[in-house]
Amino acid sequence: MATYSVDPGAPDAAYLTFWQERHLCTLTTLRPDGSPHVVPVGVTYDPEARLARVITDKASAKAGHVAAAGPDGAPVAVCQVDGRRWATLEGRASVCADPERVAEAVRRYAERYGRMPRPNPSRVVIEIALTRALGRG
Repeated sequence: MATYSVDPGAPDAAYLTFWQERHLCTLTTLRPDGSPHVVPVGVTYDPEARLARVITDKASAKAGHVAAAGPDGAPVAVCQVDGRRWATLEGRASVCADPERVAEAVRRYAERYGRMPRPNPSRVVIEIALTRALGRG
């Protein structure tokens, strides 16, 4: 089982399947002092758009950390693990409140996790423009 790099826009079948399975993930953002903030999240992976998405409340710390980074986005990583298998997606994140994009993120979340998240009028989506993908399968 070797660690390998993957093109985030063209993953192999095993890597993509792993991201379609139901797994709790983590999101790592940076606090204003540069220290990492790691929280459990649900993540969806869209290789065609080279995006990972995390739905959250606009008042959450993670959304605040990303928004504080400004228009160039925040460097972030999402990761999931299952035994010896793991996968990480890295990129620049931004917070989006556009209702259509939030709805698409909610739809993808429900598809991956098998349940519709509770209604939340303050929901936003953290969209991660992917630059790197790593894993061990």
